[in-house]
Amino acid sequence: MQDSTSQGPAVENNGGAKVKQVIGVASGKGGVGKSTVAVLLAEALAARGAKVGLLDADITGPSVPRLMGLSSFRGESDGSMLVPITSEDGIKVVSINFYVGDENTPVVWRGPLLSKAIEQFWTDVRWGELDYLIVDFPPGTGDVQITAFNKLPIDGVVVATTPQSLVSMIVAKSVKMAGMVDAPVLGVVENMGTMVCPSCGVEHKLFDSLDGSTIEKALGLPVLASLPWRKEVAQARELRWGKLPEDFRKLVEGLASETLLALSSVKKPAAGSKE
Repeated sequence: MQDSTSQGPAVENNGGAKVKQVIGVASGKGGVGKSTVAVLLAEALAARGAKVGLLDADITGPSVPRLMGLSSFRGESDGSMLVPITSEDGIKVVSINFYVGDENTPVVWRGPLLSKAIEQFWTDVRWGELDYLIVDFPPGTGDVQITAFNKLPIDGVVVATTPQSLVSMIVAKSVKMAGMVDAPVLGVVENMGTMVCPSCGVEHKLFDSLDGSTIEKALGLPVLASLPWRKEVAQARELRWGKLPEDFRKLVEGLASETLLALSSVKKPAAGSKE
């Protein structure tokens, strides 16, 4: 059987971008808060003073503009390259929703077009100088995800999941896919495993099947953060750093710290080892 994960060499950086590190955020399925984790990680890194970009590679289900409070913005070009929309917190954002009529317009494209769009969001965007580019991958393990893993110079991947047995099994598939294309998996974010009661502030466990230690044992990966469901976060119009509850910000700061620590331990391939 032909190896479907082989997609050719990664696309080269363009003259309008100097990106130091690229961090992917992935999930085995939708609905686990992957895009929220991507936005929160970008916000936390920007709050530290880093220059951050956010590439919404979920072409058919783009939610980053709304999460960033940018859904009313339209894409721009300087005549030769696309120019990212910059959020109030200084994060440079690119999403397919900036280039369609409105955010409710569906993108009805086949796999090759979706894959090409992800490539172009790397090659044809004037990202400028960035310390970190966060890539919000589409969920699953299909052809579009494989293209994103292969074509973008990913330094590490964060996997988002909810602590359910079924979801954990699906996440394991994502982790194995990343390994097949040599994308280092940094760890797992356990999302919405608990709920903080908006009335009394008591934290309630939502699932009995798994917890952080079980996930770590099952997947052999560290749990970078455990983020509870919070009404203030789930119903927020935008996930601006200054508008997040202080105790929740501390959890996300921990996610950023653990992600960077894991990233620092990733062994870089020798120069010239990848064609």
